Amino acid sequence: MLSLFTGGDKKFKDPNEELKQGKRLQHAKEMFYSGKFPVATTPAVKGRRIKTLVGLVHGRGYDGECALLSLTASALEMGADAIVGYRETLAFHPDGSKFFSCYGTAITFDKGPAKPNRRLFTH
Repeated sequence: MLSLFTGGDKKFKDPNEELKQGKRLQHAKEMFYSGKFPVATTPAVKGRRIKTLVGLVHGRGYDGECALLSLTASALEMGADAIVGYRETLAFHPDGSKFFSCYGTAITFDKGPAKPNRRLFTH
């Protein structure tokens, strides 16, 4: 039963949820810092052809690295090879804390080499 004073029914967290989240971000960190998963502010990655646009991804957090890794982890879970069009915003709260939001477009690459003087995006 819903009460105005106590809120809705309590949902119990999976005790392994925090561990899963940690592994998710650790994998994203390894992929990003090793250079295996590029994140670019540009609409394309030089020397690579975009095969498909997977979708828009976003990350949020009180730490810029955590927001970026959350964004990267989301894209990896969607099967993306990279993120293009990366942007971030920073909000300052009255208590002095900062809140980072970042977003970009998750993409997959064409597995063949990019050809010079050709469009970078294929259907």
